[in-house]
Amino acid sequence: MTLIDSKIIGSSQPAVALKKMIAILAKSDAPVIINGPTGSGKELVAEALHEESRRKGKFVALNCAAIPSELIEAEIFGFEKGAFTGAIKTTQGKFEQANKGTLFLDEIGDMPHNLQTKLLRVLEKSTISRVGGDKEIGLDVRIVCATHKNLENLVGENKFREDLLFRLNVFPIDVPSLSSRVEDIPEIIDHFFNLKLRNSSEQRPNFTDEAIESLKTHSWPGNIREVRNVIERAITFFPSQTISKDDLNKFLISINPEVIDLREEQNSIWETFETLARVPDGDKTVSNDKVPPQPEDFRNWFNSNNSVDIRKLLRDIEIVLIKAALDRNDGNSSEAAKDLKLLRTTLIEKIKKYGL
Repeated sequence: MTLIDSKIIGSSQPAVALKKMIAILAKSDAPVIINGPTGSGKELVAEALHEESRRKGKFVALNCAAIPSELIEAEIFGFEKGAFTGAIKTTQGKFEQANKGTLFLDEIGDMPHNLQTKLLRVLEKSTISRVGGDKEIGLDVRIVCATHKNLENLVGENKFREDLLFRLNVFPIDVPSLSSRVEDIPEIIDHFFNLKLRNSSEQRPNFTDEAIESLKTHSWPGNIREVRNVIERAITFFPSQTISKDDLNKFLISINPEVIDLREEQNSIWETFETLARVPDGDKTVSNDKVPPQPEDFRNWFNSNNSVDIRKLLRDIEIVLIKAALDRNDGNSSEAAKDLKLLRTTLIEKIKKYGL
């Protein structure tokens, strides 16, 4: 896997085209504007551009929409001691921090108009002056910007300087929405599972084929960020379980409060099962590890608990027994299959199915 592949996940035509564009533009020092919908991974594109480049300095990011307008100038250009109340020492801004590297200005369309003028001057002269200072500081910084807004429309509304747009828009990159590359969804899911679980399969849920197809037909208004949220929910609500299409639509695409009841119900089931293998002995209850729960035990339990999700129950029992057999045999699937009275190939299919 290349560095770009670690940032941009997917092998669809739009993903491959994006990776090729990044590889080409990384060699340049000219400004770039990254266009794309919210959550599509624009900052990852900026990071890949920097890391693939020959620039030795840092990658420094600033979200222009997240900082109050009265503070953003000092944040970008730095300030001299005493420049304003609270300026107790001279402080470098984002430009100086990114010297010899890349400054990523996210949501550039939200930059205040007066600051746009100063940014244009920096692009033309390659120097900055800190707030409260008159010394010009020469810098070597590559500017990479991102926006989900149409900057040309903002120019027409007099909210963005046309000359600044021309200076920044040397190399525009369009990041595709997730809905235009749905074939990448299985790879993106694997990426987030590996990232969150650190390549451990112990707690990893498994989506059925139907669930995967449902994921591909979802509109994904939040793009990659929304996929990450779904995976977070899957790990939390369905650890080591198989997730059906119904589970996905009911509990993961949006959080249904019933998922709390679902977890409590499953915990209650397993707490009850702890007593199923116990047999009465006079006035005492003794554990008999040699006696598994009998079919009639389940009938009695079902009669007293009204209802049960039988698919989840049987799946969970199967997962527990497979894990126990593998643990007992140090991961040897052949020996585990003998203990479970299964063909080795059948056991391997189940291991893959449950992501064990």
